[in-house]
Amino acid sequence: MRFIVLGSGSGGNATVVEAGGMRLLVDAGLSAKQLTDRMKASGIEPASISAVLLTHEHGDHVRGLRVLMKQLSAPIYATPSTTRLIRDGGIEAGSWKIFESGAQFHFNGLSVQSFAVPHDAVEPVGFVFRHEEKSFGLLSDTGHVTKLISERLRGVNALFVEANYDDALLEADTKRPWSTKQRISSRHGHLSNAQTAALVADLAANGLRRVVLGHLSRDCNCPVAAATAVRGSLASVEIVCAEQDRTCGWWD
Repeated sequence: MRFIVLGSGSGGNATVVEAGGMRLLVDAGLSAKQLTDRMKASGIEPASISAVLLTHEHGDHVRGLRVLMKQLSAPIYATPSTTRLIRDGGIEAGSWKIFESGAQFHFNGLSVQSFAVPHDAVEPVGFVFRHEEKSFGLLSDTGHVTKLISERLRGVNALFVEANYDDALLEADTKRPWSTKQRISSRHGHLSNAQTAALVADLAANGLRRVVLGHLSRDCNCPVAAATAVRGSLASVEIVCAEQDRTCGWWD
């Protein structure tokens, strides 16, 4: 099993997970051109994508979907409410595979477990991918870490997780009104460095060895601050930051 982050941040998010001869694209928040260009530069032919999985309907996770699906024959997997909203927005291309939050499905030996997350979207989910003895968790936009999230991610070998903001930088930011800051830091907003650090510390005791931090705010966070906060004293866990403007990976 391996994965590559094609880009992550408020400007767009997309990740490819590969195992058992299958390639799954999780979210399509970059433009279709960026998605295809970055896939090809990483040795991925877009036509080889087996399925597209969506975490939720926000633009930075589905922006390129409409145009991209004119080029792909892969099905789109999404929860019922997410599917309805995206279709209402005019994206009808592709075949839709609708699954209930919490459902598990399989791709030629690669299993995918979905789980509910708290975010200001209609029905957002995270995923755990398993192949043979290896597992990879993907937790994107999330307001706080629930007991369910901790349980689903416990035991994963690698994790992509958002570390959206530094508390002090968000508070000091002059570009965002108070209401926006409240939304970001709410229980249905985004994870701070401190919240992500607590999750990673908990999971490190259960086999976690590699963490990729994503969805970093350009104004209210930075890679050094995020990695330092999350790393703490965890010598056994490799921690790196995904970037918005270029791919980061592959990671086995």
